[in-house]
Amino acid sequence: MTAEHGLAPEQTRAAVAAAIRLVPPLWPLTGSVAVNPFLGQSMDDLAFASVRLARVAGERAVPERALQARRLASGEVNDSDLAAALAAHPELGDLDVAGLRAAAEQPRPAPEPLPTVAELAGEASGIDWPAVVTERIGVWAGGYFDEGQALWAAPRGRGAYAAWRAFATRDLTPEITGLRSFAAFVDAAPEHAEAALARSLHSLGAGAAALETLCHRALTSLGGWAQLGRWRLWQAELAGGSDNTLSDLLAVRLLWEEALFSQYRDRIAERWSEVLAAYAEPPRPARDDLIDTVLQEAAERAAQRRLGSVLTAAPAATPEHTRPELQAAFCIDVRSERFRRALEGVAPACETIGFAGFFGLPLAHRRFGSILEEARLPALLAPAVHSSPGVEEAAEGRARIVARARRAWGRFRLAAVSSFAFVEAAGPLYGYKLVRDSLAAVGRRPPREPQPVLADEATRQARIGLAAGILRGMSLTEGFAPMVLLVGHGANVVNNPHASALHCGACGGQSGEINARLVAALLNAPDVRGGLAGEGIEIPDDTCFVPGLHDTTTDQVTLYTEDLPAPLPAASRERLEAWLAEAGDRVRTERAGTLPRVERARHILRRARDWSEVRPEWGLAGCRAFVAAPRARTAGRALNGQVFLHDYDWRADERFGVLELLLTAPVVVASWISLQYYGSAVAPETFGAGSKLLHNVVGGIGVLEGNGGVLRAGLPWQSVHDGERLVHDPLRLTVVIEAPREAIADVLQRHPEVQALFDQRWLHLLVLDETGRLAWRYAGNRQWIPAATSADTDAAMAKGGPRPTSTAENADVARARRAP
Repeated sequence: MTAEHGLAPEQTRAAVAAAIRLVPPLWPLTGSVAVNPFLGQSMDDLAFASVRLARVAGERAVPERALQARRLASGEVNDSDLAAALAAHPELGDLDVAGLRAAAEQPRPAPEPLPTVAELAGEASGIDWPAVVTERIGVWAGGYFDEGQALWAAPRGRGAYAAWRAFATRDLTPEITGLRSFAAFVDAAPEHAEAALARSLHSLGAGAAALETLCHRALTSLGGWAQLGRWRLWQAELAGGSDNTLSDLLAVRLLWEEALFSQYRDRIAERWSEVLAAYAEPPRPARDDLIDTVLQEAAERAAQRRLGSVLTAAPAATPEHTRPELQAAFCIDVRSERFRRALEGVAPACETIGFAGFFGLPLAHRRFGSILEEARLPALLAPAVHSSPGVEEAAEGRARIVARARRAWGRFRLAAVSSFAFVEAAGPLYGYKLVRDSLAAVGRRPPREPQPVLADEATRQARIGLAAGILRGMSLTEGFAPMVLLVGHGANVVNNPHASALHCGACGGQSGEINARLVAALLNAPDVRGGLAGEGIEIPDDTCFVPGLHDTTTDQVTLYTEDLPAPLPAASRERLEAWLAEAGDRVRTERAGTLPRVERARHILRRARDWSEVRPEWGLAGCRAFVAAPRARTAGRALNGQVFLHDYDWRADERFGVLELLLTAPVVVASWISLQYYGSAVAPETFGAGSKLLHNVVGGIGVLEGNGGVLRAGLPWQSVHDGERLVHDPLRLTVVIEAPREAIADVLQRHPEVQALFDQRWLHLLVLDETGRLAWRYAGNRQWIPAATSADTDAAMAKGGPRPTSTAENADVARARRAP
């Protein structure tokens, strides 16, 4: 990349790097992980991100005004919510509550993205060049990124840019469509992507001010392919390396722009010059963008008001017991909230615990009969512990032979020549299978692999350290019950490319039984228990850790009692199974009213087996809050499967190490989940996967909507919408923690990237006091204000008194937040 192209090399590199950081990563379907689609924009606020998204994608990052109007009309959002949100935005000081209500009734037209050269060329020629570019890049990318689905795989061993050049110089489709000598143009292009990028940007006449937005616009037009390239970079950086796939893809996309500009220059040059001037303009939120942000914040304050009312309500009476008969640790996943509440209801002598579903085990696991390792930990972490099935190599060898035979049979059925003979000869024999599957007579069974074991390098001292960290993270260091149930979770559904999105996000899009089984074995081991005693953690001899798996689609729990060093007493096992069964019945009855076409709770079991069901469950739709506090603050309160519940007792947290882990790992993962649902709901064309009815899996890595186009990322529309309305209410996550404000501020100061999420209100942070009341609100820049809820405000205003949190106070904090 040289200065002779009119741009300093460092300017181009910086712009490309900045644009790349604005692209969120996309995990492949085999282990899909919820991703914050606004990753890389946490230093900007929602209004700024919305303007940027409108410029590069033609969508906004806020809900439509019609949704806000419905919230107001229903009373879900009231005047005090509007006033509190407006007070925090002094830049709209001339607007009052009545003006906000009027604005909500005024719909905004959909934004138009900044045009690309392909779009201008399409307007000039009548040829749909954007569709051609998308289709040809997609055809190549489907083969290049293939993970084993394609029968004829693309050649490996070269970078994306070099591989595309080899493809494009032999692809005659662009020339047949009307792009003259495109193959020769690609052949004459620079051999290295960096040089090609510099040449294309120079040819397009882009100045330094336009570079970042121009590159971001080009990457956004690639959809999920760009996000897949960003995932490769993410994985490489996690391992301490780097990856050029995404910059290669940018070079490919800009070469298309350069070729089209060269052919249509005379017809689009003047218009393109105007467009470049628009690219060079920095994103600036207009008044309407700020109003949209205030309306959204009012809806989030209304949700906080309702949450505060639930938390301060008197819980159901619970019997006193000196020692619980059962303790059950579930993932903090919102779907566990219903089951925890139901289990505590049917088993009064039971205590439940909320903890990240990977149970603190940074694990890479090799499945039985496989040679590949799966990451079973949050995407933010790198594996530090390895495990494999505890069986003899001969047994695994036989399993691999069977697996290879099945793959060979599958390839025979699908191959270009043999598939026709197969259908002619064996097609009628599949009639029974089609009828059986159509009647949903069978489904997937819960995973039942051999007991996993930690790799030999896990020394005794390392295992003791792991066990101590896990128990302290769960705030479980004393008062152990005779049975401690460790419950991972997964979703056993059929014919669902996005099945891994229903599994445990903390386990890297895998089901959580492996982690639960390994941790249970770790805590049952006598030598580990002896070491824990030296750490001040005494586990009674009669305490047994039992691993299990919660199927979130059916709300059935599978126990892995075969892993235990000694069988459970028959009476204890029968009682445990009865409690779990009744709790499952209660949860299915509660969920039956939330799912379409479900008349009875037992119909939920059928949905999990139905290959045609597009909504086997709602996943984490509806998630809106994260609470880290002792279980007493939330026990007995119906939170409707909308809250991540992490047990945390700050009084037992020496030096606040657990608090730091909470804020930097589970909270961030929960924010990714929340914002993925948010993005898929408010900007479905950019951050959603489209309709399941049109999905085709490509490369084993993602889906297309139809038979071509860009790779779709995010959640399918059926995951956030029931056909008539949004099921996921798009709200940014509210984080509620019971801990000293000073300790929280200290953690944020040490982690500026986490603090930015709160400073720019991608997350809201409130603090519980010792009575369980929402007492303090984080207002940015490590400042706190009283968390006067709208209920408090309503009462004060009804009496004619001032609002508990004054407009002036909020305005001061808002100004401080925006100070450089």
